Amino acid sequence: MSDERDRTGSQTGDGRSAVVTRPGRPTGKRSRRAAAGEGAGAAIDLATGAAATPTKNGEGTGKAAKTAKKGEGPRRRIPNPFAFVWSYLKQVVAELRKVIWPNRKQMATYTGVVLAFLAFMLVLIGLVDFGLAKLVMWVFG
Repeated sequence: MSDERDRTGSQTGDGRSAVVTRPGRPTGKRSRRAAAGEGAGAAIDLATGAAATPTKNGEGTGKAAKTAKKGEGPRRRIPNPFAFVWSYLKQVVAELRKVIWPNRKQMATYTGVVLAFLAFMLVLIGLVDFGLAKLVMWVFG
């Protein structure tokens, strides 16, 4: 997947088409390379839509990143508390719709596993408590 044939139809001397190599995993940059006919170095910054300028390593960055001053950003409004609560509840309902709920058989199985584990821990802690009580009575008797 990292090697793809060049789509321009350019051929090397022996009849094979040139191979374009691409990185094996995403770099996280928000720029899109131009198509083969648009120019090799042209890239578009997806955030602003402006042409990106190349950097030392060849990746493009938008002009908005260079012109923004440190400490500047979008001004924050004072949020409406009712709108905040309403938005939060809508997000909770949206997340609950994504949950894969267990059916009745799965729920019975999960409940049985939990109860069996609780019974095991009850017996284990009871035996340790009984043993320590006997040990303390034997030592301090």
